[in-house]
Amino acid sequence: MVLVDSSAWIEGFRQKGRIEVKSALEGLLGEQKALWCSPVRLEVLGGARKTERQKLAGHFQSLPYRRCTEEDWDRSVALSWKLRGEGLNLPWMDILIASIAIHDRLRIFTLDKHFEQIAHFVPLHLYTPGYGGSYREEQSL
Repeated sequence: MVLVDSSAWIEGFRQKGRIEVKSALEGLLGEQKALWCSPVRLEVLGGARKTERQKLAGHFQSLPYRRCTEEDWDRSVALSWKLRGEGLNLPWMDILIASIAIHDRLRIFTLDKHFEQIAHFVPLHLYTPGYGGSYREEQSL
């Protein structure tokens, strides 16, 4: 499974969004490999225009969903401390999403450079789509 970050969803849903992102999302959805989680839900649905909210909420209902647990929050605090020790002060939601992905051994499909920064210090795996946006199987995680 691939945890799709809000940056990829938002770009993919834009009318003039980048075709490579739209194709990658289609590839993940077509193979039923896309997953979303609580913080992504907040970022995407919380920031949606009033006219788009119902449509987006309906779209996401059919996707696998990962709820946050108390342990996720605890792991996120520890990750935040580790990253701050390395000189990185990053958005809390990005740290929470990264923590979930690390714990569940998920790859992240994102356009957000914060995740690349995080991956330099912890075993966070970023998803790169295959040719033409096709789903790319995991390399050993």
